[in-house]
Amino acid sequence: MSRQLLFKSFIILTAVATPTLSLCATGRTTISLNGTWQIEESKEVEAIPAAWNHKVAVPGLAHSATPAFPQVDQFDSRMLIQNRVGQGKLPKSAIVYNAGVSRQDRNWFWYRRTFDVSDTKSVAILRINKAQFGVAIWLNNVNIGDHLPCFTAAIFNVSKAIRRGENELIVRVGAHPGVLPASISGGTDFEKIRWTPGIYDNVSLALSDNPVIETVQVAPKIADGSIVVQTALRNFGNDPVSFRLMQQVHAWKQSAVVATSAPLSVLLSPGESKVVLQAIAIPGALLWSPESPNLYVLETNTGGDTASTRFGMREFRFDTATKRAYLNGHVYFMRGSNITLHRFFEDPLSGTVPWDEAWVRKLLVQIPREMHWNSFRFCIGPVPDQWLDIADEAGLLIQNEYFVWTGHDWHGPENQVHFDTDEMIREYTEWMRDNWNHPSVAIWDANNETWDPAFGEKIIPAVRGLDLSNRPWENSYNPPQGPDDPVEDHPYEHQVMADGGPPFSMTTLESSSAKAPGAPSAHALILNEYGWLWLNRDGNPTELTKKLYPALLGKDSTPEERLALNAYLLAGLTEYWRAYRQYAGVLHFVYLTSSDPLGYTSDHFRDVRKLELHSEFRDYMSNAFAPVGVYLSFWQPSVEAASLQSLQAMLVNDEDRQVEGTLTLALENSKGERVASQTKKFRIGALGQSTLYSDFQFPPTTGDFLLRAIIEYGDGVSTQSRRYVKIVAATH
Repeated sequence: MSRQLLFKSFIILTAVATPTLSLCATGRTTISLNGTWQIEESKEVEAIPAAWNHKVAVPGLAHSATPAFPQVDQFDSRMLIQNRVGQGKLPKSAIVYNAGVSRQDRNWFWYRRTFDVSDTKSVAILRINKAQFGVAIWLNNVNIGDHLPCFTAAIFNVSKAIRRGENELIVRVGAHPGVLPASISGGTDFEKIRWTPGIYDNVSLALSDNPVIETVQVAPKIADGSIVVQTALRNFGNDPVSFRLMQQVHAWKQSAVVATSAPLSVLLSPGESKVVLQAIAIPGALLWSPESPNLYVLETNTGGDTASTRFGMREFRFDTATKRAYLNGHVYFMRGSNITLHRFFEDPLSGTVPWDEAWVRKLLVQIPREMHWNSFRFCIGPVPDQWLDIADEAGLLIQNEYFVWTGHDWHGPENQVHFDTDEMIREYTEWMRDNWNHPSVAIWDANNETWDPAFGEKIIPAVRGLDLSNRPWENSYNPPQGPDDPVEDHPYEHQVMADGGPPFSMTTLESSSAKAPGAPSAHALILNEYGWLWLNRDGNPTELTKKLYPALLGKDSTPEERLALNAYLLAGLTEYWRAYRQYAGVLHFVYLTSSDPLGYTSDHFRDVRKLELHSEFRDYMSNAFAPVGVYLSFWQPSVEAASLQSLQAMLVNDEDRQVEGTLTLALENSKGERVASQTKKFRIGALGQSTLYSDFQFPPTTGDFLLRAIIEYGDGVSTQSRRYVKIVAATH
């Protein structure tokens, strides 16, 4: 699908900053329809409820309704059934070839609310940012239509149904993915146990006059400090309309205009749509980055409609020749984690907290700063718009992944999921439209752990050109579609051991053969899953690690012991993969997900509603992700007393400046007393790495000890790498 198929015509104008120009017009009135709605259920598709006895928050999910509905979310997807068959938990006869098997006695949820309109305008546009599974709407008893994709905005022209005074809006939502046509993508996830319906993003009504601003896209060009603005306009009226299109730029939260386009005369025939391209220079433009998340707002005015579009001046790309990521023209190392929000929706503790702004800000701003994270992958499923707004303000780089995880034909080719290519192109087009103005969205991620040539051969090429910022695309285990697109890697060091195979020893990380990433690609690599060490929040193993922790700690280990080992090993792996600079980004899996006795993965929160991390994880992983980091390449479980060991400390510097300081190797006994230490100076270049070798004399005693490699620099900044070691008696 080319851009020409989406837009009817283009006008190109280059504009420069001029003195302040007032944008005076009646403009757009936006009415938020968020709040408390009524909700009911039905089995039949046309059974609009006669009585409304339940309430629910919008945005939110149906499992938070009061009174509660029984068996909400109970649906076994085709992929989960395949997974359980592969594990021997179900017979092969259980495999289905549709979306899955519903475990609830309903197919639909019906949402209802009323709202007042004091003054109607010629055009009324209703927008439901995201709802699953599919929506159909009725406004004042008029059936407006439906929108079945679950991860993009549903936009309806309700001009003929809206009225002054009280209005009644009814929205029908599928209760499970089984109600969707086979062509629609309802999400694919082998490990998702429950599927949660609801209107999970903002709902709003926009009132304006012609000509209407349908979409605005802002693409920064940092080389000359300008933006390219693409404005899609439409005349919904029955008469031609001639107008002047005007654009102004101001810094976010400031009113002073910093750039203005020259007014552009435009003529639209009745029913005509037109796309206008304009270039606007922004003198002295401040760039957006995680360290300085400067934001601007573009104000667009047609005389009948207005729109405000927030954006950041930033460019992000990868380079195959150097295998690095570049932010605003400079090498930039991504450090962070993953959020699988649609799995968290399954968690009984999720409730309404994903829409609590204070909770989300702590999740995306406060804790990531403490953990030294600048990046996240929003994994297998989109987030509400508010999350990306906060990511823009916090300065996070987001790998934005569509809800596709099909794996390989590991249950046989007949069980492989295949998508309707034309439908996926339509969904990806809408997905990009909804997200392309967020500076935090740095990477379009087409899918997770998927082998399907359609994405690289048809889907990505069809939509890639729609993004005027030319963001990179990540295509999972398929070949990268663009010459500088990155590739994801999931080495999972403990997976074989967790499956009952040979043990994995961290001592293998000391050998030269361990340095190569698992992904067979010369492109830039993103490590966004590793470890295979998950524990539920109570410290008990997940479905995937039930065999692992008995092998690591014995069958009688305590939750506290398992949590401590989990943090220790994850930190060591994080340090290791960062130290060798094989990856443009290292993102741990997983920061937020569901914790369930039957679940496959889990996160590291001791209390997820208060967002309190387990202390061991916070301690170890905040050190492992420090911008100036240290990796002690020593994993020997024991050394002989009084032996002299050559220790290797590898330093990395993610900062764009030289760093000087001291490295201390310190050995502590079980009481925390330092029994041996030595210090040397280090200097590491900007964005560089350095390896320091030290001959370390272990004391002539035996017992359990902790070996620390501590770096100190700047004004008291320090970080450390830790190894437990037993000193044993000499054998000779």
